Amino acid sequence: MKAQLARGVLWLSAAKVAVTVLALCSTFILARLLTPEDFGLVALALTMLEVLAAITELSLASSLIHHEQPTEDHFHTAWTMNLIRGGLVGAGFALASPWVADLYHDERLIPVMCWMGLSVFINGGANPKVIVLTRQLVFWQEFVVLVTQKLAGVVASIVVALVFRSHWALVVGLLCTQVAGVVSSYVVVPYRPRFSLIHVRDLLSFSVWLSLGQIVNTLNWRLDHLIIGARMGARALGLYTVGDKLAALATRETIGPIEQALFPGLRAVVHEPERLKRGYLRAQAVIAAAAMPVGMLFALQAEVVVRLVLGEKWLDAVIVVQMLAAVFALQTVASPVRPLAMALGATRLLFMRDLAMFAVRVPIIAAAAWYGGLLMVLQARAITGLATIVLNMTVVRQLAGLSLTAQLRSTERSLVSAVVAGAVVWAAQTPSGAGWSWLHLAGELAAVSTLGVAVYGAMHLVLWSLASRPPGPETELLSLLDKLRHKFLPHQVSTHDQ
Repeated sequence: MKAQLARGVLWLSAAKVAVTVLALCSTFILARLLTPEDFGLVALALTMLEVLAAITELSLASSLIHHEQPTEDHFHTAWTMNLIRGGLVGAGFALASPWVADLYHDERLIPVMCWMGLSVFINGGANPKVIVLTRQLVFWQEFVVLVTQKLAGVVASIVVALVFRSHWALVVGLLCTQVAGVVSSYVVVPYRPRFSLIHVRDLLSFSVWLSLGQIVNTLNWRLDHLIIGARMGARALGLYTVGDKLAALATRETIGPIEQALFPGLRAVVHEPERLKRGYLRAQAVIAAAAMPVGMLFALQAEVVVRLVLGEKWLDAVIVVQMLAAVFALQTVASPVRPLAMALGATRLLFMRDLAMFAVRVPIIAAAAWYGGLLMVLQARAITGLATIVLNMTVVRQLAGLSLTAQLRSTERSLVSAVVAGAVVWAAQTPSGAGWSWLHLAGELAAVSTLGVAVYGAMHLVLWSLASRPPGPETELLSLLDKLRHKFLPHQVSTHDQ
């Protein structure tokens, strides 16, 4: 299983790298052609669509993965349910557009919401049988689908932005992304869908708690966008949304492949408690080791990143990237809790966790957004982010019997190394200026990042040696390097063979 997971992570990592590069290229170009207000307008409509989609989410993909032996009728049922849901959500979203436009005093929302509603219906026709490969810990299809749809969306949005210089570039990009994703899903796994509702109850018996959790989760993470849009306007929402995405990009694309492969991997050892514990701790340690330096560098180099990727007119988003990149990096300490709970079938507990997060997070952030400014919202997110870490670790203790101390110890070297590397980077960096060229900014980012990664890695190895070299992310890295050396330099003897 470990070898299959490793291959899966490599495929998913390759997909994430490709998607990240495309996203950065898209952001680099679109941020210069469009305005924060354009991004804010589309973000407002997209946020409302995400909330509506979450309320009707069926989580059928997770149900198919969890099912012991899904049949063709299970896939037909999943396809039919998704298509019906997509049609209802899309139509409802389009019909609500005049009311929403009146609420936010912006008539541009009407056509934007109608076309976005169509995108939901299109996505409802995606091939559910792609999940067969995921169940087998095969992930090359994820690479094909993710890269194809991202490439289609990026090309379409850039072309429209170059011609029209309007928010429609973002809407067209979203539509093309959905169309490409659906088409490519049938290319990678041939499937002829048929209308059927035979196994509705069977599929919903697992996914109902996931669906409820998805509703709470989406409201938890999107209500602040709606309030900011209402209280501070489209420009502030554009700065907040783009800054949020840029900050999340650092950690999400780093740990995403590991977390995506973790659910089916843990599911395979769910009846072996000790292996489950070891697998979780190993994944937790690797995720933290990968995410900490990236989040730290993004937070400390936020101004350089914003100037380089977004341009001068987005400088007000620097504080958003600074604060959220640090919060996202710290939250990876307990981020594998979701795949762990899903592997154990503890979806009700996952829902209760989401409900508790909602009860803590939403009132604090909503009050900050309603009565304060953008800075107060970011401060509220930092406070609630720390509370989320404690809550997730508590859930892991209940699910796997791992104490909070055991969970912290698996990530302590990464935390200490990130603090030390951050101090060195902070002392070494040069304040960026408005007159800096693109090459100057890129050179500064590359030099400081190289220094930070080098210090982080060296500190990690020192702490690992002082701890008598226990199993952890260091051993995983050395094992990977050893395998690569055997593959590409077969005549050389590895250090483990001596």
